[in-house]
Amino acid sequence: MKKGNPYGTHRVIEPKGVLPQPALKIDNTMEIYDNEILINVQTLNVDSASFTQIKEQAKGDIEEIKKIMMGIVAERGKHQNPVTGSGGMLIGTVEQIGPALEGKTDLKVGDKIATLVSLSLTPLVIEEILEVRPEIDQVDIKGKAILFESGIYAKLPEDLPETLALSVLDVAGAPAQTAKLVKPGDTVVVIGGTGKSGMLCLYEAKKRAGVTGKVICVGSREETINRVKSLGLADVYIKANATDAVGLMEKVSEATNGQMADIVINTVNIPNTEMSSILCTKDGGLVYFFSMATSFTKAALGAEGVGKDVTMLIGNGYTKGHAEISLQIMRECEPLRKVFEELYA
Repeated sequence: MKKGNPYGTHRVIEPKGVLPQPALKIDNTMEIYDNEILINVQTLNVDSASFTQIKEQAKGDIEEIKKIMMGIVAERGKHQNPVTGSGGMLIGTVEQIGPALEGKTDLKVGDKIATLVSLSLTPLVIEEILEVRPEIDQVDIKGKAILFESGIYAKLPEDLPETLALSVLDVAGAPAQTAKLVKPGDTVVVIGGTGKSGMLCLYEAKKRAGVTGKVICVGSREETINRVKSLGLADVYIKANATDAVGLMEKVSEATNGQMADIVINTVNIPNTEMSSILCTKDGGLVYFFSMATSFTKAALGAEGVGKDVTMLIGNGYTKGHAEISLQIMRECEPLRKVFEELYA
């Protein structure tokens, strides 16, 4: 059996010298190296920004969505949207474990897992797409995937439905980072607060900011804002177009008596919301861009252009304990869990 690099560089075809995520093409033959795990894939949870783009390109046609997804994997050896650059994650069953991982992993053949690394770096083969669920960005397939030695994963919990756990784990980095960033007394704005990751972030922000803090939910539709309002996840609710930077800034200014936010968390799945996030943040505050539709260039040059001294964080999908923190929300908050089961499971 061939020896592999822990980070999967042995799979990179083009260009040589880069890691699998930024690579344009990787080797997706399913014969494993000595330090890889072979997974029999059940479901792909496609990144929201990526799936939104694919749906728009396909004009909502399911068969066209299938063709686009199959084409991406055929071309790249992984599911990395060429427009957004993002992927998603998967659930499946462990089929084979490389001998070099003996004693290094708690997995055994037959374990059901969710990979917590992006599909944009995961060698993948799709033999057939069985079902597309566009309303929750999930696709059931017949296929296989490879998890590298450095790849992180979570065993699926027995007390939560699989599709629910997959939906939560797909965005686990957002609420976990929120839990790390928010302090008692903070004013927190969550742009895209009515979405999947947004609701989880609101819950953690409210929990961490406490009674002396203020949590503001920004959404674009009355219906989804009312849903979040019924859950009591925020103190203030703002209906606004997240691409209207000045308009949103004025509404947040009104809600904060001109003080603006200590922390702004951006979880939207559309482009051109960088300046809204920046303008809603007070000088010395922090913007957390979890959205995969974020442009680093627009954020960096935009903040400079309006003279805003803010710290900007890129939404790393991984932070220690992120799977446990996110799944625990489903156990702690029964009303939120019911909404997630209704919408995403």
